[in-house]
This record gives sequence, structure tokens and C-alpha cells, in this order.
Amino acid sequence: MRSYFFLFLIFLLPYFCKAQIDTTYIKPFQDELSIRTYLAMKFISMEQAVDGEIKQFMPNAPMNLGLGVSVNNTIINLSYGYGLNFMKDKEKGKTKSLDFQIHNYGRKFIIDLFIQKYHGFYTADDNDKNIVLYPDLTIQQYGAFGQYVFNNKKFSYKAAFNQNERQLKSAGSFLLGGGVYFTKISSDSSFVHKTRNSLRNFQFGVSGGYAYTWAINKRWFASGSATVGANFGTERINDFGKQKIEIYPTFFPRIATGYNKEKWSLGLSYINNLIFSSFSESTNSNVGLSSGNFQIAYIWRFDSNPFWDKKKPKSD
Repeated sequence: MRSYFFLFLIFLLPYFCKAQIDTTYIKPFQDELSIRTYLAMKFISMEQAVDGEIKQFMPNAPMNLGLGVSVNNTIINLSYGYGLNFMKDKEKGKTKSLDFQIHNYGRKFIIDLFIQKYHGFYTADDNDKNIVLYPDLTIQQYGAFGQYVFNNKKFSYKAAFNQNERQLKSAGSFLLGGGVYFTKISSDSSFVHKTRNSLRNFQFGVSGGYAYTWAINKRWFASGSATVGANFGTERINDFGKQKIEIYPTFFPRIATGYNKEKWSLGLSYINNLIFSSFSESTNSNVGLSSGNFQIAYIWRFDSNPFWDKKKPKSD
């Protein structure tokens, strides 16, 4: 029950944090309702470095075809995705996954939630050959990340990633925030870290960065942002103050580009949240997780009641 209440507060947050905008820089679209179709690929991968040798464990997860709805040019975005399983490469094994992500771009605050559980990975060389399967490897990550957008009157994350408004002039903003994550990695024998076949990690910290959107012309735009930070972590929450606290670097880039017209838009976006889950001085090894989403979307906007003419006839 608490989790549903928490999600409810996240969706309502932008309504309580409304800010005035500079209309010479930002302009919402007039239509209240939009429908979007998209191709998306959610992912989580692991990179393990041991004595200079790097292994990248990848899931065999195809893209999803989905449909979404947004109301009042704001945050309500309900979507359903269908996995394109025919795109899977059978040589790369089977991956079972549960991947729930929320990326909420408000006026002042942006919030990202990750609930991910993947079972079954593979490794390959730079030419995508010499494939080795790890069907027993399971990676779980639960995380929340948030940042404050300082120049929220002139810079719009919504214009770049939701495309429910337009960035009329190029603008940027400094960002400040942080995140909290819990990670669990386990296997029967294929994953080894600190002489064990499992890893648990809890971490939290702060980050800062900068975002900028180029208004190329009236229709085209390109946007990019990057944040770096430091997290403090240990195996369990109860271990804080009792065991040595490790410090991990974090990196969270986002890019987007798109084309807007009054009634429709086309956009491409990519986000990638990189955190490190453990270091081991004795074995000279570290483990890093990369999670995020790649999406291509087509958005069609129309009036919330397109079958009713709002222009009432003049009375006699």
C-alpha cells in the first residue's frame, strides 16, 4: 500500500511544483490529448573488470512495440508494450525479465524509478562473436533518482523527452540531486566476486550536472544532459557505521532529438544510468551496472473532445 501511495505522490508532484515559464523560450502545444506509438528497448547490463580483463554481460532482450496516452500535456502517461520476440538472437540464449521504469520530467523536478529483474545473460567479443551464455546469472536493481532543474523558466525537459511542449529558443540549466539504489547479483557458479557467487549492495549519494537543448530551427531540436556524482554504499543498510563505507562514482547521460509540428511529433531518446556496485582491492576487481531506455516515438495530438466544436454559435 505504501508503494502505491509513493507512486501517487510522484505523479502529483509536478502539480504542486508548478512554475511560471518564459513564453519566449517555452510554448506548450494547444491540444490537451496525445497518443504515442513507440519502439523501446529497456535494458540492464553488467560490466566486471578483474585484473584488467573486462567482461560485459548483456541480456538477450528485444525491443518492445508500445502505445501510450498523455492528457493535458502533462505527466499522465499510460502505456502498454509488446515484446518483439522474433528479433531475439537464439545463439545468445534466453533472458527472462521484469523491467518497470518511470521517467517523469516535471517543470522543476525530474524523477527516475527503476524496478528491474533479469535472469539469463551472455558475453561476446567486439565483433559480437565467441558468445558465451550465463543462463544462471540474475541481476536485480531497485533505484530512485531525482534532480532539481534550476533554470526551469527557460529550459524544458518536457520539450526534449515528452515533446508535449516546444523549446522555442536554445537554453540550458544546472542540475542538482541524488539517488538511492539496492542491487542484488547472484548465480550458481558463473559469477564470482570476492570468492562468492553473489553480491548485495545498498548505496545513496548526490550528483550534479548540466542540461542543454538546441532549438535548431522552428521544427528540429537536439538535447543533451549529463550528471556525475558520488554514492556511499555497503552490503546492507544496517552495516552503515559498522563496516567500511565504500564510495562509488555515478554517471547519468541523456540525449534526445526530434521534429515537431502542431499536430504530431517524431522523437528519439536515450538514457543510461551507470553506477558501480562494488570494488575489491584484494582481487583488483569492480562491478558496474548500466541501465536505461532507448526509444523512438511518434506522437499524435488532438483535442480532448475532437467530435465537439468548442466554438458555440452566436446567440441572436
